[in-house]
Amino acid sequence: MRVIGIDPGYAIVGVGVMEFKNHAFKVLDYGAVTTDAGMSFDLRLASIYRDITEQIEIYKPDAMAIEKLFFNTNTTTAIGVAEARGCIRLAAVNLNVPVFEYTPLQVKQAVTGYGQADKQQVIEMTRRILNLKKAPSPDDVADALAIAVCHCHTQGSMLMGL
Repeated sequence: MRVIGIDPGYAIVGVGVMEFKNHAFKVLDYGAVTTDAGMSFDLRLASIYRDITEQIEIYKPDAMAIEKLFFNTNTTTAIGVAEARGCIRLAAVNLNVPVFEYTPLQVKQAVTGYGQADKQQVIEMTRRILNLKKAPSPDDVADALAIAVCHCHTQGSMLMGL
């Protein structure tokens, strides 16, 4: 199974692509889609859509795993992230890639075994699970990889139940 993990945003979108086969992970690529704060918001969304579409066309994933929107206190930022998520999901749907959503709690549980793990614990466990020499940077990229790991673990456990 090939998965593209996405940590959505409109300034930085974390992206991680991996294969999961025979209970083993193989990282294919990871990085960030970034937009300039000086760009109009519409152009930022268009840029995100184009870049994610390109990643999907290159790697041809079987699934997209994306973090569910989590509201904290800044609703203005949350609305912008929600709009970026819509563009990211549209890119996947237009290329016939099914989209799966995971909460931060689900990701933490899948990666660390503890739903209340802090960000550094998630990053370090993601690095270890994927056998990376150093933690991916920025944090959004590590989060995208963690989301993809969560999907692989979740889908694997669902298949085991059949």
